[in-house]
This record gives sequence, structure tokens and C-alpha cells, in this order.
Amino acid sequence: MLVGTSGFSYKDWVGSFYPEGTSAADMFVFYQDNFDTVEIDYTYYTFPSLRTMASLAERAKDGFLFSVRTHKSITHDKSASSEDVRNAAVGFKAALAPMYDSGKLACVLIQYPWSFRMSPENIERMLTATGSFEELKVAVEFRNDSWANERMLKVLRDNGLALCCVDEPRLPGLFPPLTASTTDFSYFRFHGRNSHDWWGSKPGRDRYDYEYTDDELDEWVPGIRKVAGEVGDSYIYMNNCHMGKAARNARQLRRKLMEDA
Repeated sequence: MLVGTSGFSYKDWVGSFYPEGTSAADMFVFYQDNFDTVEIDYTYYTFPSLRTMASLAERAKDGFLFSVRTHKSITHDKSASSEDVRNAAVGFKAALAPMYDSGKLACVLIQYPWSFRMSPENIERMLTATGSFEELKVAVEFRNDSWANERMLKVLRDNGLALCCVDEPRLPGLFPPLTASTTDFSYFRFHGRNSHDWWGSKPGRDRYDYEYTDDELDEWVPGIRKVAGEVGDSYIYMNNCHMGKAARNARQLRRKLMEDA
């Protein structure tokens, strides 16, 4: 099991996780002294370039692994045709070549918005995207609870895709805390439980501003261990990134998972 955070380059981590005075250029070095994997999230907002992916791969120590979230054009553009989705996914995969050629790519994360409800059309749309990443490990994250059923699990299993098991606020309509293995690896994402700011956050507020308690992390330990025991690799990321909370919780959860392992 590898545990890390969603992203590592945050100014507000200086002093809360990174030592005071740490420059942006030195963050990745310090991060690798603490974790063996990271989820790259900026690629949702900015389409990645070969140059940037190559730079990250070159700077990563041996054995370090990246998971990479796909660009919003693949998942969030309702006006995109199936061909548009396929072309965007193919281009995204090509940009990841330096990572998978160097053996430093863990998997690709495809995360759909809450508005993406389960339907035959959306199942096909998802499979169009995931099919463009053939030969790579792919995890799929749903936000809408309409996907929380056996039919979804069967679709993922039949197509060799991992369910991204998520922890997020227990709000009506959001995907529940479901743990299941659907292929030969597993993927977990912790978004925090900031229900007050999840919908329509006000300026200056952050839906991911949340720190898990020991008891809340303990809730997940049996499920993670069970799923991890059914697969080859497991990747676990904390996305509650405000003020270094993700890094602190990642250390806590990793310690818990290693106890009596």
C-alpha cells in the first residue's frame, strides 16, 4: 500500500508541513523524503505537456510513483462529443509517456462531476474515455450516488477498471463510502467531511479545509486492508490539502495501516 497526497506544491504547506523558508523548487525533494507516491491534480485544469511530465519523472527517486488526474475536457465538458472525448484522452495519454516509459506511473484517475449520473449513455461515454488508456491502470471516481450499485461494479470489473473509493461529506446525492475491489489494484481518495462548505463555498472558504480525526481514519482501516488483500497494489491519497492537513493525515493513516500488518 502506498499513501500520499493529492498534489505537493502548496504555498500554505510551508510552515505547516514543509520547513519554514522552503522554496517551491525544493518542495518535491522534501515531499519524497516523506512519501513514495503523489497524485498530480493540476492536470485537471491544465493539459499536461511532455516536458513537464518528463521533468517530474526525472526528479522522482527510484520507486516513486505518480497517479495523474485527467483533464476536465475528458470528464466535465457536457458539449463534447464521443470523438472529442476520445481525442482528448489519446492526447492526454501521449503526454504521460515519460512517466510510463520510466516505470513511474501508478495509474490514471478519471473523476466525474456530481452532475454525471448513471445512464446507458454515460456508461458508454466513460468507456470511451477509459478505453483510450489501454495498457495503463485506470481508476474511476464518481461523485453522484446513482453509480453506487452492483451494475456499476460489474461494468468496472468487466473492463478492468478500479473503483476510486472515496471519503467525502455524508450529504444526500454524494457517493457513499463504498469499498470494493474491481480489478488488480485499488484506489482511495479522502476529500474531508466539510459538509458546510461542500456546495457553493463562499470566497475565502475551502471545501477541502478539513482534518480527519483518529477515529474517522480508523473507520477506513478494515476496509482498506480487506480490499488491499484482494489486489496487487493499492494507492491512497489525501485531498484535504488546506494548510498541510493532507500530509498530516496521510502520515497518520499510513501508520495505522502498518500497525500489526
